[in-house]
Order: sequence, then structure tokens, then C-alpha cells
Amino acid sequence: MKKIVKLLTAIAFAGALAGCANTAPVQQVNATVAGKHTAEQVRTAILKAGVQRKWVMTDAGAGLIKGRLQARDHVAEVRIPYSANSYSIIYDSSLNLKAADGKIHKNYNRWVNNLNQDIQINLSAGANL
Repeated sequence: MKKIVKLLTAIAFAGALAGCANTAPVQQVNATVAGKHTAEQVRTAILKAGVQRKWVMTDAGAGLIKGRLQARDHVAEVRIPYSANSYSIIYDSSLNLKAADGKIHKNYNRWVNNLNQDIQINLSAGANL
């Protein structure tokens, strides 16, 4: 009986560790815009990338876009300040993504990385913006 209790304890401990592996430090993106672009072109690249990745993008004033992604019952919200020379993707809030102590579910980082890659692709396309 003691062996069964020890085995179940070990399985529970391993399960707890596996649950912790689903979180990672919150990724913040600070990107420099290569080439000569206007702030409007950067804005357009960000909005286009958001649509491509199914983010809901909203203008939130001069040089700022807010993005919201909902995947099933998970929600991520970011602020994206931008200029002709740079942009950032900054964590704002989330729902059901285990956000605590500077960590969040690793899917958030994947979503932000994909959004950033699409922004870079759109900027490199340049003339098509």
C-alpha cells in the first residue's frame, strides 16, 4: 500500500511540474523599423498583420494601436505604440492565460511572436502597404 501511495504522490508531483511548464516569461517586443517608412506605413503594416492573425485591432490615439486576440476562452490584449522608426508589442491584460509574477501561458508568446513576424513581413513588402 505504501508503494502505491508513493507512486501516486510521484505522479501528482510530476503533473504539477508539467503544469508549470505551460508558462514562460511575458515576451515584450521592441522592434526597429528597417528602411524608410512613414508612421502611416508602420500603422498599416501592424493593422494588416493583426487581420492576418485574427487579432482585433483598434486605433487608440496618435501612434498607438490596441490589439485583442480571443482563442476559445482565452483572451490576450496588447498595446502597440509605433512611429516611423520603431514599434513595440506590450502586454496589457489577459483572461485564462495563467498570468502572474511576470509569467504567462506560453501560447501568448507564440501569438505575439507570430504577430511580430507578420508585421516585419508587411514592412518588408513596403510598396504593397
